[in-house]
Amino acid sequence: MRILLFLHGGSLNRGCEAIVRTAVAEIKAQFPDALLDLASYEPETDKHLEHLHQIFIHQQLPPRKYSWDWLKSAFYVKFFNNEKYHHQYVQKDIISQIKNYDVFISVGGDNYCYGELPGFYEINRLIKKSGKKLILWGASIGQEDLSPAKIEDLQRFDLLLARETITESVLKNAGCKNVKLVADGAFLMEKTELPLPEKFLENKTVGFNFSPLVFARNPPSKEAAFLLIDHILRTTDFTIALVPHVTIKISNDYETLKEFFEKYKETNRVFLLPDHLNATEYKGYIAKMRFFIGARTHATIAAYSIGVPTMVLGYSVKSKGIAQDLFGEEKLVLGLNEISDAQKLIASFEEMKAEEDLIKEVLKKRIPEIKEMSRKAKGYLAEIM
Repeated sequence: MRILLFLHGGSLNRGCEAIVRTAVAEIKAQFPDALLDLASYEPETDKHLEHLHQIFIHQQLPPRKYSWDWLKSAFYVKFFNNEKYHHQYVQKDIISQIKNYDVFISVGGDNYCYGELPGFYEINRLIKKSGKKLILWGASIGQEDLSPAKIEDLQRFDLLLARETITESVLKNAGCKNVKLVADGAFLMEKTELPLPEKFLENKTVGFNFSPLVFARNPPSKEAAFLLIDHILRTTDFTIALVPHVTIKISNDYETLKEFFEKYKETNRVFLLPDHLNATEYKGYIAKMRFFIGARTHATIAAYSIGVPTMVLGYSVKSKGIAQDLFGEEKLVLGLNEISDAQKLIASFEEMKAEEDLIKEVLKKRIPEIKEMSRKAKGYLAEIM
């Protein structure tokens, strides 16, 4: 059996890396003889990933102006208002491979949170037209994300694996019959331990992750984050580790966190982790932290999964849904509009400190159960084969 994982953003997004790492491991556990390939936007960042037979690029380039493909696409758009030939050209890296695989696993579950995806709909339509199996692996989708076109596309899938109960309800209420509840595979990812930096005080370090994505959507949130760090430094003896988790060019946590480091470096209690670590190495550092505060969902999953009390600077359904499934409430998840309120940030941090032992007890009980939910994905995949 030949399986293609596609819509992978590349491993400079450590969340994407974590999803692919764990998906491949789980699929190989279920189907040891399966041949797994990966289509990636940045294949050179994925060479360290194991158990993959081949990694190739998914470029999504438009046709060259005045080429035959450009003229054909323009003709159908102008006279028939039909963009499918344009989308087939842009997505040709995947479409040209349909004949070579039995199963297609879309690992871009976040994609369905961000507007219409006509190119991806065309890929999926042609996969199903060819009689191949199509799976959405670990999706997060909010009610506000749905449209008639998106629902029609989702109903094409043989299997929709929802990674939290909010998404499960949204999809079922939209009429999708092929929905199964799992948990994000990243909960299963192992950690790699490296030597600790000099300023890293084990069990007395607070991890802090902030992203340009959050800052762009709520610019005052950066100043509120500064005030939170001021509060931590003033009221505790903790050190603060700045943790980049996505370092792609268009959204680089490291560049944003350098500003935090420059502002606080003279305190000698704030340090910046390097930008070249892989997902398991960042998780190794997070495992030794007392608390974690993060905007990137998979950085917070790394913390949750090893029992570190975590405060989420949430901006999507996945953050809320994961917390809901862990705690029965959206505990310590601040929405996009809330994170520019310094007093709310400080109050949430103090709540996390005060309830540290209780949070650890909940995580100790729930994480094994969540991991079992993650492992169900491979069983559901086996059922449809």
